[in-house]
Amino acid sequence: MKWKWILFAAILCLTGGVCQVQSSEKDLLSQVWAYNGKSYQGVQSPEYISYDLALRNYLTNQIRQRFGVSLDPKKYSGFDLLEIGSLFKCKKSSEPFDLFLKGFPKHP
Repeated sequence: MKWKWILFAAILCLTGGVCQVQSSEKDLLSQVWAYNGKSYQGVQSPEYISYDLALRNYLTNQIRQRFGVSLDPKKYSGFDLLEIGSLFKCKKSSEPFDLFLKGFPKHP
């Protein structure tokens, strides 16, 4: 019985540190989650544009925090930033970040 409480306390301690998020990041994440389950008529609909902007802001913040690379959220689409973040995770330490950014078109 005692080992169950110890195991429960250990799991609680380990997950408590993982679940903590900064308030600014929490605000950006809540903006993205506000669009969960919604459907859009097209890429020109105002709801989709605001969703894409919230996603781009959140992802550029994540990339800046994890990799130290500042990207302009207006130059890349939200889905391009998802792919850029994934490529940065798989990048070798000797490879420059610019090598991965060349494959993505910049939107004015």
